[in-house]
Amino acid sequence: MRFFIMLLWGAAMVFAADGQFNSVSSPDGHIQVKIKLDNGRLYYSVNKNNQQVITPSRLGLKLKKQMNLDKNLNLDEQQLSSMDTVWTTVWGENKKIRNHYNQLSFVLSHNTGIQQILDFRVFNDGIAFRYRIPEQKGLKQIEMMDELTEFNIDTESEAWWIPAFAGNRYEYLYQHTPLNKIDTVHTPVTFKTANGSYVSVHEAALTDYSSMTVTRTTENKLRAYLVPWSDGVKVKTSVPMHSPWRTVQIADRPAGLVESSMILNLNEPNQLEDVSWIQPGKYVGIWWEMHLEVSTWGSGRKHGATTDNAKRYIDFAAEHGFDGVLVEGWNIGWDGSWMDNGEMFDFTQPYPDFALREVARYARDRGVRLIGHHETGGGVLNYESQMQDAFDLYESLGVRAVKTGYVSQGQSIKRVDEQGSVHQEWQHGQFMVQHYRKVVKEAAKHKMMLDVHEPVKATGIRRTWPNMMTREGARGQEYNAWDPNGGNPPDHTTILPFTRMLGGPMDFTPGIFDLLFEDAKPDNRVNTTLAKQLALYVVIYSPLHMAADLPENYEKRPDAFQFIVDVPTDWSETHVLNAEIGDYITVVRRDRQSADWYIGSITDENGRSFDINLGFLDPDREYIAEIYRDGEAADRDSNPYDIEIVKKRVTADSVFSMKLAPGGGLAARFRALD
Repeated sequence: MRFFIMLLWGAAMVFAADGQFNSVSSPDGHIQVKIKLDNGRLYYSVNKNNQQVITPSRLGLKLKKQMNLDKNLNLDEQQLSSMDTVWTTVWGENKKIRNHYNQLSFVLSHNTGIQQILDFRVFNDGIAFRYRIPEQKGLKQIEMMDELTEFNIDTESEAWWIPAFAGNRYEYLYQHTPLNKIDTVHTPVTFKTANGSYVSVHEAALTDYSSMTVTRTTENKLRAYLVPWSDGVKVKTSVPMHSPWRTVQIADRPAGLVESSMILNLNEPNQLEDVSWIQPGKYVGIWWEMHLEVSTWGSGRKHGATTDNAKRYIDFAAEHGFDGVLVEGWNIGWDGSWMDNGEMFDFTQPYPDFALREVARYARDRGVRLIGHHETGGGVLNYESQMQDAFDLYESLGVRAVKTGYVSQGQSIKRVDEQGSVHQEWQHGQFMVQHYRKVVKEAAKHKMMLDVHEPVKATGIRRTWPNMMTREGARGQEYNAWDPNGGNPPDHTTILPFTRMLGGPMDFTPGIFDLLFEDAKPDNRVNTTLAKQLALYVVIYSPLHMAADLPENYEKRPDAFQFIVDVPTDWSETHVLNAEIGDYITVVRRDRQSADWYIGSITDENGRSFDINLGFLDPDREYIAEIYRDGEAADRDSNPYDIEIVKKRVTADSVFSMKLAPGGGLAARFRALD
């Protein structure tokens, strides 16, 4: 299915008079955007099923040297178009994605003659809009001082959010409060309105622009707040320019937000001709043992990245069919206060006790690949100066995936301008957005996949650059090892799918089997059952999933470990069977390489029971359900290890009963019979 229709009204057709609405609706007619010019200022509002989701909200840009483009506007021309096409993902949660929308574009002129364009796209699952400034006489460089975009939502709405401009990037527990309790927050930020709609505000196709946060200005008025440069300018660019898409996903139920493909659809198609080297998979590695303080990143008696230790992990990976082995702490620079001085890192020189070439060769000989690691410590300029040599080295060693890191104090990144002056930039401003894109492109030249920690947030660029596989960008598993408050609470992973993960995949690093750390870290623990750790491989999507625990902990529980060995990371279909934000979620996915299905269901601190209809299975097949579920006595506090592993025959007509313990979960593979 592929067709494209465009209708144009020429410049001779004047737009609706000042004070009147114009509108565009979703293909199914349920969502409508109304746009109004009122005394030279532009506003929009959004309805779904005749109920208001976004009340009249202002639009506009403020520029430094030119006249502000937020008032004294005239609407000269409109362009209406529709798109309905299906495209194939390189990898992902769904193999085929339908891109179906109606678009209305407005050509606006300021009374000084400066021209801009606003594009509105309306999908069946939400709306998006962006600003464009085309080439025009007398306008070459732009310094944007503000973006006046508003998202005004019902004052009775409740919100799930994390703070922006705080010292720990995106790595916070989500707060659930009334809308009027939020201040300045990261996106995606998710709401439940008084009429029961679920709404998420975010952005798509963040390319050469500052990240958007959202700040509350009055009781219900939310406004875009762009992360500034050190001199206060928000965006520095040249014409022609376009902003990222500002997105509002809308659903009748929480599952609708998760199942939406709108963010991906708003990004440009794949830019890589050859994608044969891009291969989703699973990995193990020298990482968790450092968080448990069993070993260290830095050199010395407890150094983790030794040749012998790396070979031990490689042997384990080869035995169980894992694709890669991550080794952190292999290169010079980890000794001392590296978070304050990222310039210490050398990305081509290993420590003396790590024979890099020997380890890489050993991995290849065992059918496994070494996964590279580049921690910058926030020393971005140091990394950029070595990046080509570092990727050249990895390419020569057969490395195909690299994990990068940007741990720095207070999100402060050093930049040196053309005059040699030093500036401190926010980690999510335009300077770093540009940097992350440089790394993605350089990695692609060397046929490298990326797993980015301390990233800029996900906005769907994995469609355009499919070597951008996964990223962190939220509070992950490692907090269970050392957080002074005892780790992530049980509801944390029941919130992530409806907030952070609406932007894209996350490297959460699931699969911890030693839940209590009784020997290593007795004051911390993982606040889940063992079955929930398995279910996270299905619920939290990542094309590169880590089996994060130590090999010896998996060897103690081989029956449960089998699910991690079996579960894929690339899917042809994904469906959310039930969900309530912060309470529970059940996800089912079909393997892209077989007819098998996998299910993951998790809950918060409360135990729950569900009956699930298996109608998603092929109606003409029988399946063996291999079920990993909480045992009768399972409880994340008192008995987290109690797990039952059972098998039974099922069909599409079967009803699947699930009982989740407090803090628990269920994982299952539906193995198709011939």
